[in-house]
Amino acid sequence: MKTPRLNLRRRAADRAVELSLDVPSALEYVGPAVQLIADSCTSGILSPRRVAFNLRTALAEALTNAIAYGNQENPDRMVQVRVELTATAVRLHVVDEGAGFDPSLIPDPTLPANVDREDGRGLFVLRHLVDDVAFNDKGNAVCLTLLAG
Repeated sequence: MKTPRLNLRRRAADRAVELSLDVPSALEYVGPAVQLIADSCTSGILSPRRVAFNLRTALAEALTNAIAYGNQENPDRMVQVRVELTATAVRLHVVDEGAGFDPSLIPDPTLPANVDREDGRGLFVLRHLVDDVAFNDKGNAVCLTLLAG
């Protein structure tokens, strides 16, 4: 089985820090990957509460979805996580090797007709934990943005 690899790069021009982590497609790596990233985001850009709750929960949800749905827990596939730390925001990029999906087709779990359905809850939670959620056109990459403050 593949093992996670963490890389750190500092961009001198804008004083940003970029971290990248390759996570094997096994759910057992979600917790350690989230811990590693959260420990690296304690520079004061986000409050300790936002790191402890919002960042950790959102990243765990995005990683779990990428591993379980995107890569279908295929041990030959990896999930790439890239974190951008700037003076104004933390951006979490999570990319799987799957076929992707159309987020506009995910049902709103708050509508009465969808209350008993399980799909759509993760995306609903993500949108309430972070300041912005953006997908690529293919639907296999998500960028979660938490603004400073």
